[in-house]
Amino acid sequence: MSEATLGTRVALVGNPNSGKTSLFNALTGARQKVANYPGVTVERKEGSAVTPNGLRVSVVDLPGTYSLRARSPDEAVTRDVVLGRFAGEVSPEVLVCVADATNLRLVLRLALELKSVGRPLVLALNMFDIAEKQGIRIDREGLAEALGIPVVTTVAVRKRGLDDLLRQVDALASQGKAAAISTWHEPSAAEIRQAHKEAERIMRTYVKPPLRPDTWTGRLDSVLLHPVAGTLILMLVLFLMFQAVFSWATPVMDMIDAGFAWLGQAVAQYVPDGLLRSFLADGLIAGVGSVVVFLPQILILFFFIILLEDFAYMARAAFLMDRLMGVTGLHGRAFIPLLSSFACAIPGIMSARVIDNKRDRLTTILVAPLTTCSARIPVYTLIISAFIPNRLVWGFANLQGLVMFGLYAAGIGSALIVAFVIRKLIWRSATEPFLIELPAYKVPDPKNVARGVLQRGQIFLKRAGTTIASMMVLIWFLSSFPGAPADATQPAIDYSFAGMIGHVMGPLLAPIGFSWQMAVALIPGMAAREVAVAALGTVYAVSGEDTGSLAATLAHQWPLASALAFLAWYVFAPQCMSTLAVVRRETGTWFWPGVMFAYMLALAYVAAFIVFRVAVSLGA
Repeated sequence: MSEATLGTRVALVGNPNSGKTSLFNALTGARQKVANYPGVTVERKEGSAVTPNGLRVSVVDLPGTYSLRARSPDEAVTRDVVLGRFAGEVSPEVLVCVADATNLRLVLRLALELKSVGRPLVLALNMFDIAEKQGIRIDREGLAEALGIPVVTTVAVRKRGLDDLLRQVDALASQGKAAAISTWHEPSAAEIRQAHKEAERIMRTYVKPPLRPDTWTGRLDSVLLHPVAGTLILMLVLFLMFQAVFSWATPVMDMIDAGFAWLGQAVAQYVPDGLLRSFLADGLIAGVGSVVVFLPQILILFFFIILLEDFAYMARAAFLMDRLMGVTGLHGRAFIPLLSSFACAIPGIMSARVIDNKRDRLTTILVAPLTTCSARIPVYTLIISAFIPNRLVWGFANLQGLVMFGLYAAGIGSALIVAFVIRKLIWRSATEPFLIELPAYKVPDPKNVARGVLQRGQIFLKRAGTTIASMMVLIWFLSSFPGAPADATQPAIDYSFAGMIGHVMGPLLAPIGFSWQMAVALIPGMAAREVAVAALGTVYAVSGEDTGSLAATLAHQWPLASALAFLAWYVFAPQCMSTLAVVRRETGTWFWPGVMFAYMLALAYVAAFIVFRVAVSLGA
């Protein structure tokens, strides 16, 4: 659908955590698309909605901001779109200032600033049901009169107040052509103080605190934000999360594994022996199946992350980690990108845009990939299930879950150490103070959690069906051709291209205990880390050394020291090509992706060498 067809363009502007994206989803439903702003890796969400008068409008969800003064790249995008400065973007005719009704102090100053832009503006008091439950009294008529703009109430997660908002858009759309000339300019310090005073005056006059304050938020924060108790609770939450990743997922993983095993047997039974059977059974089914089996664990991990985000605990976790981050030279806001990198390093790197200082932002980008992304889960789970006994320790903790927790902790610890080296030895400058808005606690919306988990699952399966499947075709080809000569004395795969590549790399990787099969898996793992698991599945299937499940095969083929070294390698494993491309786009040069790849490759080799040698000396 073209922009001309959509007509009026509506921009959603507001502070972070104000519910803009929930309102955007409620307004646009399935009529939305996600892309990046031209020339900038800033996520852009755009969709269409229909007003009560039948006007079809284009709705744009802009990055969160506290002001149009733009102190970070994502805030600069919001400023330029609102002011009509963004190249290739049609200026919005109507602005919707989305506010968290439970916390209006900062958004009122933003609304006053948006008013000076000269475009029709409406204030949407979102999460109004929570404000009412907390006993906050808002004089909407008085607020509208003081601001000089219409004010509506919405509850985006329950789709309440949307018609009122769209009616206001209808009424304001006709004013777009006759909008006042913008008087906005970069405010001086005196003007900022004056705007703060005016916002405070409006707040005192038209927003009254509850007669009987809700003390639940205070009570929870007194525990969850406590320097000792709060940190222990955060560690406990992470510990339980990784325990669940193993304990809850095992039955479903067994079912998926059995399904792919049955599929492979069916192909072997009905397809004649030859290249086609090998391609289907050893290439696609063995390769893709060895990765898809980890889908339940990835879904459980994302379930916890989305649940904690919806509960508003993530901001508290960032606050708790600020002191530790400050010791290592990282800005407190870096915790959000690092946490996002547990899902994937790409959104983690992109979310570093919330950090104003360029050096702080670059340091965060360089260390974010060290946190354990979901692509490492198949590698970790495969090795842990093959070599670590599935038993309880201390009477309640799953040993495999403990090892997984340790690997995640090693990733976080290495990120902090590298950040310390960068900030203390290379960029010696003071870390800026950490300011964060703590949103009100909210009961997670089951639909939102389910939608988020489902989307992550779809992304993983799409990756398995495209990137991983295509890589498996290549690995199968390299493992199958050329065929063994008539007088061959070694397995056929030793004479293949894969065997040749592996044996060439053998001397380089021998000091860290890697076999040639492991060497072959590392190369496609550069495209996507989980491909390493699929590559191992294909290589052992083609070689005829598959003894059932891939974990059982590795337990039979690898010494424990090599398995531990392989885990150490993947704690620091160099980034996939997609991540390096995003770093290039965020930094504007290939220098920093090159630095990232080189230092992570060096760390991976050194860590694997140390772990292998120590394990061998201990008899492993």
